[in-house]
Amino acid sequence: MKLLPSSLFGRLVLVLLVGLILAQVLSTIILFKDRHWQIAKLQEKHLTLHMIEITRMLDSLSKAKRDELLVILNTLHLQVSWQTEPSIDCVPGNYTPSLKYIVAYLNFKIGKRSLCMVEKETYSPNNILKFMGLEIRLHRPFYANIQLLDGNWVTFEHIHPIKEDVATPWRLILSLLVLSGIVLILSLLAVHWVTRPLAILTEAAEHLGRNIHHPPLSENCPIELRLAIRSFNLMQIRLTRYLEDRTRIMIAISHDLKTPITRLRLRIEQFKDGKKAFIKDLDEMQIMIDATLDFMRGLNTVETVHYPLDILALIESLQADYEDMNLPLEIITDYNPPPYPCDSQALKRCLVNLIDNAHKYAKQVTISLVEQDKQLYIIIADRGQGIPDIALETVFEPFFRLEKSRNRETGGTGLGLSIARNVARAHGGDVILRNRPKGGLEAVVSLPY
Repeated sequence: MKLLPSSLFGRLVLVLLVGLILAQVLSTIILFKDRHWQIAKLQEKHLTLHMIEITRMLDSLSKAKRDELLVILNTLHLQVSWQTEPSIDCVPGNYTPSLKYIVAYLNFKIGKRSLCMVEKETYSPNNILKFMGLEIRLHRPFYANIQLLDGNWVTFEHIHPIKEDVATPWRLILSLLVLSGIVLILSLLAVHWVTRPLAILTEAAEHLGRNIHHPPLSENCPIELRLAIRSFNLMQIRLTRYLEDRTRIMIAISHDLKTPITRLRLRIEQFKDGKKAFIKDLDEMQIMIDATLDFMRGLNTVETVHYPLDILALIESLQADYEDMNLPLEIITDYNPPPYPCDSQALKRCLVNLIDNAHKYAKQVTISLVEQDKQLYIIIADRGQGIPDIALETVFEPFFRLEKSRNRETGGTGLGLSIARNVARAHGGDVILRNRPKGGLEAVVSLPY
């Protein structure tokens, strides 16, 4: 669902927070229901005892002294008066459950007397609080008539304390907010602590593509993540061994081929006729072997110390070198990037391979610098014919050449672009090719700041 957080951290916090709120609301409702039931029972007993005591006192007093006593007996929640006739009409025995307890207790304490009780119809509870189970369950207001021993009647009017209905929900909401805030902070810290190894694992997976010799991850984490990190470390060890074995074999083969090539060159030098063709073939083999060694060393390069390099100064020095070889290289930029930490020799090799590739297929070559989205872009453009869009990615494969002839002077070894991309990716960037709208090709080197 789009409404759910996309990160594991956000989803865990959401689950914890929703679960906490539901648990607190339900437990609070249960607590309030029990508390209110106890309050209602205590109030019923208190009202009943109060009515019994007043009835007994009025029985013992003369009519002249009853009015003086009633002034003292009236309270905020219970108003008392006496008359010669009952003030309310009701059907004996037709009582609500909340009144049956009072009637039964009154009959038990003061004997069988004529009495009548009826609840007030004006009482309207808070429907929202009643729905949530948080209604203040004090005893419902009522009227009661009890006949005295002398035949007169005493009237009790119970008044409901309406103001009690307002305070409790706000106290509940405040307590829930405070509790939720505390638990939310603790949940954020706990979830961050639990998911931190996942972030480290993700970062290590990203670094694995740049440097296969990255130190193994620490397994100081929960058992579930520990197994994943252990598998990741084991995978890195196996990949390292595989690449080292492959690189060692290729370097050994390429190095061993140098010896017979040297012997062949010495023997061919003794020929008088036709030796130029042999030497040309040997030179091509030597170029291929040197390029292969450079490519394999690039794959097996351990992360070196990077020093700040003035990129613009490096490009200007390359411009001077190519102009000495009568190969024009134009610099088009208004941006002077800050010193960039890198392996200067490797980055120079990357740019030289791309510039050489551009000069093979075009006479006009330009280079520009652009900064965008915290990335430094070095764009090497030419005015050649470009290449088919389907081959823009394929040309980076080792030993792949668009030119199908065996002539190394025109087709090259097929490793220049591969070496350039390996160098850029070792610095956390990349190299891509794209055709220019008005003709030609661009090689874009991206380097992250």
